[in-house]
Amino acid sequence: MPDFRRYAAIMAVFASVLYVALVVAGFGILSLWLDEDVISDPDAGPIAGPIMSAFAVAVVFAYLLTLALRVPKERQRVAPLSALLVGFAAYAVFAIVGGVALGLGDAEAFGFVIALGSQLLSPFALAAGVLAFIVVLLDMIVIASQIGDRGRPRWPWEKRDDEGGS
Repeated sequence: MPDFRRYAAIMAVFASVLYVALVVAGFGILSLWLDEDVISDPDAGPIAGPIMSAFAVAVVFAYLLTLALRVPKERQRVAPLSALLVGFAAYAVFAIVGGVALGLGDAEAFGFVIALGSQLLSPFALAAGVLAFIVVLLDMIVIASQIGDRGRPRWPWEKRDDEGGS
């Protein structure tokens, strides 16, 4: 694997971990600020929220890893529209998985639709999408900034040695 692709793949992992941390912190802050639980259904169980978040993280990670491994170094660009689409995908996946997870235990015929509607309107689903947009955009900026990079920074005395001077 070329150095740039390895670097971009490692950045995809770190960006995904950053996304997880931001989602946890963002949900905590929103929950305190709005005085609302992330999962308002008491029958949902303790695993519904982490499953919803895991699927949103999987969307972000899959996109970043695909970008790292498939797009050549020369074609790496900052694409805000692509980042926005990934943010929307993370929002939609978070809400759909939440609708499925919360609607499966409901005895009503339209339990899934009601749960999906409540998740689509949830500020937590919106936060998952916005944070995905921010993380993907930041990853694109960092990766694109490496184009034309000539290696690690060097001290002035190291540069003299490279030129063959004394």
